[in-house]
Order: sequence, then C-alpha cells, then structure tokens
Amino acid sequence: MAPSNRQPVLIAIGGLVAMAAGMGIGRFVYTPILPPMVEALSLSKSQAGLIASANFVGYLAGALLAAVQLPGSRRSWLLGSLAVNACCLAAMGWATVLPLFLALRLLGGVASAFILVFSSALVLDRLAAAGKGALSAVHFAGVGAGIVVSATLVPLFSEWRMMWFASAIAAAVAGVAVAFLVDPDAATAPASEKVAPKMVPRGFAALLAAYGLFGFGYIMTATFIVAIVRGSAEISSLEPYVWVLFGLSATPSVAPWTWLGRKWGTLRAFAVASIVEAVGVAVGAVWLTAAAIVVSAVFVGGTFMGLTALGLVAARECGSGDPRGRLALMTASFGAGQIVGPLFAGYVYDRSGGFTLPLLIAAFALLAAAGLAIRSSAASPGPA
Repeated sequence: MAPSNRQPVLIAIGGLVAMAAGMGIGRFVYTPILPPMVEALSLSKSQAGLIASANFVGYLAGALLAAVQLPGSRRSWLLGSLAVNACCLAAMGWATVLPLFLALRLLGGVASAFILVFSSALVLDRLAAAGKGALSAVHFAGVGAGIVVSATLVPLFSEWRMMWFASAIAAAVAGVAVAFLVDPDAATAPASEKVAPKMVPRGFAALLAAYGLFGFGYIMTATFIVAIVRGSAEISSLEPYVWVLFGLSATPSVAPWTWLGRKWGTLRAFAVASIVEAVGVAVGAVWLTAAAIVVSAVFVGGTFMGLTALGLVAARECGSGDPRGRLALMTASFGAGQIVGPLFAGYVYDRSGGFTLPLLIAAFALLAAAGLAIRSSAASPGPA
C-alpha cells in the first residue's frame, strides 16, 4: 500500500529529529562547550583539536562500518545509535582525563555516522517512494536545528559538566521521539541488504574528493569559531550569539540549496555553495571584527548543510538499489577531511598563535572542492 500523505511528513520530521540529536547535538555541541572546558581543564588548542578529531575518526570508522553487511534493520541500527550517542554525551560530563575524552568522542563519532547514514538511507528512500523528495530538506535541516538547540541550551549552565549532561538529556528525548515518528514499517530495507555492484559511475571519484575537501574546509570554522570570538577582546561579547547565528543560518539553508540543485543541477549548486563557504571562511580569517564574524557564521552556517545534502543527494542519484554504500563512502571521505582539519588548525595555532593561516588554507580547499564538483558534473551522464 502506498504511504499516506501524512506518513512522508512524519518520516521527514523523524529524520530531522534524528539528525538534530546525532549531528546537531552529538557532534557539534563540542563547539560551544569547548571554551569553558578548555579553561577549566587547562587544555591546549592541540589537545582540544585532538578531542575534536577523535570524534571525526569515529565518524570515519562508523561510515566505513555502515557500508558492510550488518544484521538487523536500518531502523534498529538508527535507534541503537541514538541511544549510544546520548550515553556518550552524558559520560563526557563524568570524564576527567584526556584518554577517556578521546574514547568517548571516538565512540560518539561512530554513532553519529550511523545516525546520518541509516537515517538518510531510510528517510530518503521512503520520501522518494512517496514522491515527496522535496521533503529531504526537512530531514537535513535537523543538523541546524540541533545546533540551535545546543547553542541555546549550553549558555544556561555555568559549569561545563552540566552542559554535557543537559545535552545528553536533549539527545535522549530526541531518540525517543524518533522511535515514535519512524515506525517499523518505514524500514523498507534491512541493514544487511547488498548494494548494486555497479554503483560508482564516471565522475564519482571527483565527487568523493570534493566532499573530503569540503569536510576539511568547513570544519575549522565550525570547531573553533566560538573559541576565536572568546579569545578576542574586541568581539568577545558575541560569544553567546555566534553559535546561535551559525545554527539559525543552517536550519533553513537546505531548502534553497536543494532547490537550486534541482534548477541548476546538483553538482553545479554544490560548486556555488563551496565558493560561498570559502568566502565565509576567508573573511573570518582575514578580518577579526564583529561584522566579519557575523558574515563568517552566516556564510559557513548557511552552506555547510546545503553542501552535505547536495553531496549525499548526488551520491544517491548515482546508481540504483540501496544507496547506503554510496552514502557511506561519501561520509567516509567527509570524515577523513574533518579528521585532518582540527588537528591541523590546533597544531598551527599552538605554533603561530592564530588561526589565520589554517583558515585561509581551508578556504582554498573549498575552492578546489568547487572545481572538482564542476569536473564531476561534466563527467556525469545525467543532469547533475
């Protein structure tokens, strides 16, 4: 029986809530918690970057693991990952030593990747089957919504441990909501279903590389923008607002970028968004003023989820069958870029005293991603 008109909306909202818990909170809550946590524990920028990169290593490992045959349904893995995500957030508030922080963020990264891959494969398939593909924007808007939730929740507490505990509660509540919104009948394919063997077309290698450069390019701003604002006396008053602005810019951004993708072609829209994001990263690197930080937050926040969605939509359109394998490969490439980014930025900061050089290199990486997307578009047989 075909899904009712109401069912696709519920599935899309379920995807939004899952992405908010696993990505917006599970992955990105570290950004607003980072400054008070660093001060309380006397962590160096290199150690802070290492903790961030541990999460991205887990994210990469989770993406690769999600591509292999796993027992059980996609929904079961999604709900289990949401539970692990909430537990890891809570445990961060109890941890006291660097190795435990690294282990928890590593495991949390695995859970985040599973949440993205399984929720995206499940939700996008369901929406496509119902002829409601445009609702994918609702699913991907969850990351920005989760960032807004974390950005408004964290400042309510003065102690960094309570920030982690509050985030864990929010993620747990979201996980329960997903269990109600995404019913068992929505799991249209098991997690162990094999993907089609000919799923990689011409131009896919360039798309993979572009997605990895995108991960490297945006993550330095996404990880350190609050720390950058806190460390500058001239703009430190913006600290309570910059991450909220970042999330507010991300929440509605998927819809216009995916609309442009349908109008111009997915990969051409990806290239344009990469250029816009490069401008945002570069502005925050060159000018440390209130106006520049606002532009940086809006440009990077307003493009990174659009780029995420466009890349995954392009990968899904590449072949037939369960798209989980292609989504996992894209997520792995993205994760690899994110591993290098914070480590590189923290290392350079500890030796130069600033983020200008790594951010400028990040901007050039995003321009290279735009070029690769155009190349992939030219090599692809379809309209993307």
